[in-house]
Amino acid sequence: MEKIQKQYKWYTKLGLTLLILVAYYLLYYLFNPFSSFWGYWLDGSTANLLLDLVVTFVICWLIIESSILITNILEHYFLWTRLPLWRFVAQIVLQVIATVIILLLQHLFYELIFEEITLDKWQYLEIRQSVLLTVIISLFVSAVHISTFLLDKWKLSISEAADLRIKSLELKEIAMQAELQSLKIQLDPHFMFNNFSTLSELINDDTELAASFLRNLSRVYRYMIQNQKKDLVLLSEEIAFVRAYFYLMYIRHDNNVQLNIELADEVLKQSIPPISVQLLIENAIKHNIATKEKPLVIHVTSDNGSVSVSNNLQRISNIFPSSTGIGLQNIQDRYRILSDYKLPQITETADRFCVSLPLFNSNE
Repeated sequence: MEKIQKQYKWYTKLGLTLLILVAYYLLYYLFNPFSSFWGYWLDGSTANLLLDLVVTFVICWLIIESSILITNILEHYFLWTRLPLWRFVAQIVLQVIATVIILLLQHLFYELIFEEITLDKWQYLEIRQSVLLTVIISLFVSAVHISTFLLDKWKLSISEAADLRIKSLELKEIAMQAELQSLKIQLDPHFMFNNFSTLSELINDDTELAASFLRNLSRVYRYMIQNQKKDLVLLSEEIAFVRAYFYLMYIRHDNNVQLNIELADEVLKQSIPPISVQLLIENAIKHNIATKEKPLVIHVTSDNGSVSVSNNLQRISNIFPSSTGIGLQNIQDRYRILSDYKLPQITETADRFCVSLPLFNSNE
């Protein structure tokens, strides 16, 4: 979870300081209405009264600053979600220590201004009461600050939970789309009719070739059934599936469609979303002219941690616009869920179309 560094604007701190200043004097009056301090206020000079107000204001400001500083420092070492008891104890102890240090600095300041002052036992008692009240107020300030800090963190956790819920729903939707895309390929009447028609012709003409065709057809369906719900598969498995799939296309289209695969062994050990390379090859065959005079040549290569599927661009002019880009959009959606920075790159020129799919290491 993202850490919160609680910050306040200067005018917010000023308002809080003034509020604490007023609260201090009111509480001290309720604490000890007969203190000699009130007589000093009534009989003292204006300069001394202003000095006392300024010093008290600075102390209240330092209490606020120390509370913010302590909270932000402890957030690096004692998280509320991991060590709540230790965090609470450390927050209280450090706040008390910080307040005592601030009061000692106040005492040293008054000694420098007024030199040595003789106090009786009642005045010592009043000073101890003032110190105790200051510590109580500092703990109250710290408690308020912790409350706002935890409230912000709670709001952040709620926001993150909502984002995760939305992302989970998107993932389910995309997974369903991927599964439906796979099922569409499996149950596409044209796909099945063309393959079974080809198989029927081969059985009559060449039984050995028909057996090979049937083996590759079974590999295609088996791979899609086994991997349609997986996030990643080895590229070597995907390429084996692509070869089986393209064998079916080759039997149907002959040399009108050509496939060149040039991948190093270390690249094949990396991972990729299943059925992604096959979808790109299917789209290339579906949306481009492939004839003996103008063969469609598809290249599968790797470069800079990606596998690229490219083909010479010779689009079929009368293809329906609604049928384009579905498979590519599905691939992009799956990558967006798997990674925030590894996304497919599409490059199109006047005579070439290329899609680069980032690869994933086994530890990702």
